[in-house]
Amino acid sequence: MPATRWDVLLAIGAGGALGSLARYGLSVAVPHARGEFAVATLLTNVLGCLLIGVLMAVLTTTARPHHLLRPFLGVGILGGFTTFSTFVTDTLEAATAGRILGSLLYVAASLALCLAAVTAGLTATRAMRKGR
Repeated sequence: MPATRWDVLLAIGAGGALGSLARYGLSVAVPHARGEFAVATLLTNVLGCLLIGVLMAVLTTTARPHHLLRPFLGVGILGGFTTFSTFVTDTLEAATAGRILGSLLYVAASLALCLAAVTAGLTATRAMRKGR
């Protein structure tokens, strides 16, 4: 069993706290009633996917990235910021409120936009770094 890396755990915890606060702030800035289309959650997840694409491009094109960069930014901040559980809860609430079409649209939009965002983040960052 590997030794506990306290620096990594602290980086993840600190990043997770910051990411969760940012997600909460966005949910307060763009509120929605229960069962309505959850714009804040969609924005959170799309933005998080864009940023994870950027981060992964940076990490894979940097010779020796700092060992705490991925745990702090990827697992911590972006892991705390994005939210699969809220996405599922929002979808279920919309469906049980009788908004079946809206919940299906929300799922489709989330999947399509998040995949497009991660691809855009990766592609744009790799292109910018290649041009340097």
